[in-house]
Amino acid sequence: MKQILVVDDSAVIRKIARRILDGMRLRTIEATDGREALDVCSEAMPDGILLDWNMPVMDGFEFLRALRKLPGGSKPKVVFCTTENDVSQIARAMHAGADEYIMKPFDRQIMQSKFEEIGLA
Repeated sequence: MKQILVVDDSAVIRKIARRILDGMRLRTIEATDGREALDVCSEAMPDGILLDWNMPVMDGFEFLRALRKLPGGSKPKVVFCTTENDVSQIARAMHAGADEYIMKPFDRQIMQSKFEEIGLA
């Protein structure tokens, strides 16, 4: 079973994402910010990461740059999740190493489609 790390400072978003991912038969773990997510990845690298962009402590951009420098950090597929609809922000995330993105609010159909596109579902 593939493991997905859900990184978001919102407990509600983490709960919704977990419910959707569990329904897709993916095992989920959670982190509340980029710093905590890096600690999780240092312990055991997940197969995929659903990553919020705007978080305290360490935002999604900083996390993604640090992740890709870790041993095995190029392995996880990263789907960044944002309320930003600015094309330059999306391009910045993709350039930093994200594989795909989804906009908040999201639903099961959107998430499943994106995870299928990158080979995690």
